[in-house]
Amino acid sequence: MSNLDLRPTSTRCGGEAETGPVKELLTGRQVRLGESTEVRRLLPGLGRRMVGAWCFVDHYGPDDIADEPGMQVPPHPHLGLQTVSWLHEGEVLHRDSLGSLQTVRPYELGLMTSGRAISHSEESPREHARLLHGAQLWVALPEAHRNAAPAFEHHSTLPTVTAPGLNATVIMGTLDGSTSPGTAYTPLVGADLTLTQGAEARLPLEPGFEYAVLAMTGSVDVDGVRVEPGALLYLGCGRRELPLLARSDSSVLLLGGEPFEEKIVMWWNFIGRSDEDIRQAREEWMNGTRFGEVHGYDGDRLAAPELPQLPLKPRGRLR
Repeated sequence: MSNLDLRPTSTRCGGEAETGPVKELLTGRQVRLGESTEVRRLLPGLGRRMVGAWCFVDHYGPDDIADEPGMQVPPHPHLGLQTVSWLHEGEVLHRDSLGSLQTVRPYELGLMTSGRAISHSEESPREHARLLHGAQLWVALPEAHRNAAPAFEHHSTLPTVTAPGLNATVIMGTLDGSTSPGTAYTPLVGADLTLTQGAEARLPLEPGFEYAVLAMTGSVDVDGVRVEPGALLYLGCGRRELPLLARSDSSVLLLGGEPFEEKIVMWWNFIGRSDEDIRQAREEWMNGTRFGEVHGYDGDRLAAPELPQLPLKPRGRLR
């Protein structure tokens, strides 16, 4: 669940959101993740930095990895955030510095809270399915919890919300009265919506949340806007319901939450509040023991990229 850019730029987020409904269709940029996986990075991007506390969104696949190693991401650190692993096809083996060893399968929640410091690796098992398809998501931790103890959760069963032609799996937070068992530190929601061709639905929303929809498969009209796989439609705030029309059998991720008012700095795999936070974290990953050790991964851990010479400053959300 990683940012493997060799020259990452700092992203300054938080403190601003659209006050009313909007429709901003965003396309991702291609980024290589590990040895053989390419992802479409939707957040952060030039058009939008955050959706509630959701601050990082990658979509990958479906990739044919029958004759490939699949996802291979060496041990790397995280700070000040949660990672959410979500699969539609394939499997990912998670190891971390707490000693966790867990295979995450489709429609299961792998939730890692970095808190003050954690490190982990991700890889496709040696014997793996032909296809790999999923999303990688981060949630920024608020000031009150960003130095919490690190933790890993795996939930193989999640609550669902159903309507004619619609089945929604609640990944994080609460949707239409159903609440995920995943630990959340800010009011938010993440849900996987599966729709059959021709299905029409009006999904209840919280007007105080801002929302976005990521298309995973098929073709869906979201409030009249056609969204194709790998695109993110930002919807703003102030909505009480969301009209959906499936043009084919489809699946989308609904992401939302209260606007994240704190100003943060994102750099590489760290979220802090100041230049000093980020520089100290990098130094301790390279030379210290703060992030622990991942045992069992066949390979070296990742080295951190070089930091820019200019200080990293937290500012309001860039748009």
